[in-house]
Amino acid sequence: MTTATTSGTETLPAHYQRLLDLSRETQLIGGCASILGWDQEVKMPAGGIDYRGKQLALLAKLHHERLTSSEFADALAECEADPDLTADPLSTSAVNLREFRWGLDRSTKLPAELVEEEAKLSSEGMYAWKDARAKDDFSLFAPSLRRIIDMLRRKAECYGWAEGGEPWDALAEDYEKGCTAEWVASIFTPLRERLQGLLDDVMGSSNAPSNAFNEIGLPIEDQKKFVNMVAAQFGFDFQRGRLDESTHPFCGGSHCNDVRMTTRFHVDNVNDALGSTMHETGHGLYEQGLLTEYIGTPMGNSVSLGIHESQSRMWENQVGRSEAFWRWCEPKLKEHFGDAVASLSFDDVYGGANIVRPDFIRVEADEATYNMHIMIRFELERAILAGDLDVDDIPAAWNAKYKEYLGLDVPSDARGCLQDIHWSMTSMGYFPTYTLGNLYCAQFFETALEAHPGMYDEFAQGEFGTLLTWLRTNIHEHGQRYRAAELCEVVTGKPLSADPLLRHLEGKLRPLYGV
Repeated sequence: MTTATTSGTETLPAHYQRLLDLSRETQLIGGCASILGWDQEVKMPAGGIDYRGKQLALLAKLHHERLTSSEFADALAECEADPDLTADPLSTSAVNLREFRWGLDRSTKLPAELVEEEAKLSSEGMYAWKDARAKDDFSLFAPSLRRIIDMLRRKAECYGWAEGGEPWDALAEDYEKGCTAEWVASIFTPLRERLQGLLDDVMGSSNAPSNAFNEIGLPIEDQKKFVNMVAAQFGFDFQRGRLDESTHPFCGGSHCNDVRMTTRFHVDNVNDALGSTMHETGHGLYEQGLLTEYIGTPMGNSVSLGIHESQSRMWENQVGRSEAFWRWCEPKLKEHFGDAVASLSFDDVYGGANIVRPDFIRVEADEATYNMHIMIRFELERAILAGDLDVDDIPAAWNAKYKEYLGLDVPSDARGCLQDIHWSMTSMGYFPTYTLGNLYCAQFFETALEAHPGMYDEFAQGEFGTLLTWLRTNIHEHGQRYRAAELCEVVTGKPLSADPLLRHLEGKLRPLYGV
C-alpha cells in the first residue's frame, strides 16, 4: 500500500492523505468567507455591501464546486473501499469518511446557482434587516425576507424530506442532523407545560429579587474591560481569538486558532453585555477546544448547533448565573466600577442576574422564559415554510404568539419580529437548537458536577479550569466522532431528557423566590 507521511509520526495511506488535502483546501475557501462575514458585521462600511455580497457569493460558489467535484467524490470512494480506514467506525478516518459522505450527498443536491443566490441574499438581507430594525419598520425588510423564503423553499425541495415530514425538516438538517419538526414538537410541548407551572409559581411570588443591578448606568468602555476580563477568566485565549461589537452577538472565525466573538453593550445594563459575552465565550471555548491537527476535517469541527449551544448556555447560565460565580464576580464588579455599584448588595447582584420576568427580547430573556421565545419562533418558521403564513402577516402572528405564550403586548417591530438576525442570513431551522442546547447543557453539567462535586467551590474562587478541562476531554476534542444524541449518551450514560434542566431551574428559582 502506498503511504504518505502526515504531521508527527503518523503515516497515512496516500489516497486518504489526498482526500484530507482536498478537504482542507475546500475549507480554506469557507474560512475566507467566514472572515469576510465577520468583517461585514463588525468593521465594513455600509457602502461596501453590494460588492461584499458578490465576494461572498463567489466564495460560496467556489466552495460548493470544490466540495461536489468529481475529484473529491472519486477520492472519497477510493477511501471508502479501503477496509483499514473503516474497520473501527469511531476511528478518526472512519468518522471523517462518514461525515465527508454526508456532506457530499447533501451538497450535490443543491445547484451551484442556488448556493450562489443564497450567499448573495444573505449578505443583502442582513443589511436590509439592520436598516429595518433601526427604523422600527418591518416593511423595509419584508421584500428581502420574501426573496429569502422563496429561496429556502426551493432549497428544501432540493434536499427533500421524509414521507410525513415537512420543508422545515430539510433545512433543520443543516444545523442538527436527524432533527425533524415532529421530534422537536414532541419535546417542546411537554417542556412548555412543565415550565409553565414553574413560571406561574415564580411570577405569583411576593418575594421577587431586586432588579437594581439591571438598572444602573455604567460607562460602556468600562463594561468592555470588565467582560473581557470575565471571558479571559473562563479560559478564552485572546492570543487565538478576539471580542468585538456587533448588532447581534455571535461567534465566528475560520478555525480553532482564529475565533472571532462579538457582544453588544447598553449603558444602562451591564448584565446584558456580561450575559451575551459569557454566552459567546462558551461558543469560543468550544471552537478553541477543537484539535489543531484536525483543522479542515470533520474531526476538527463541532458536532451540531445543539451541542454548540449547550456550551454557550452552560457558561452563561449554569456558571454565569450561579450563586458561586457571583461570590467571585460581585467583588470584582465593585472593584471595577467603584462607587457606581457600591450600593448594591450581593443579593441585589445575584438576584438581579436571575430575575424571572417575561420580556420581548430573546437574548435578554431569563432562563425560565427563554425557551418560550424559541417555541414561538419554531412555530412561526413551520407555518412560513409550509406556506401557511405570508410574510406581510408575520408581525401580527408574532405579536399574537407573544400574547399567548408570555402574556405580552409587543410594542414595536424592533422589539418583536425584527429582533433576531437569523432569518436575514437565511437560517431557518436554526432556532430549536437553542432549546436543545439548554437540555444538553443541563445534562452535561449535571454529569460534570457528579464527577467533580467541588466545582461550585472553585467557581467562588474564580477557578473554572476543572469544568473547561472536563468539557475539552468529553466534548470538544471529539470533534464529530459522535452525532449529538449519541454524544449525550456516551458522556452522560442517558438519552437526552428535560429532567436535568427542570432540576436546575427548580433548584435555583424556588429558593430564590421563596416558592
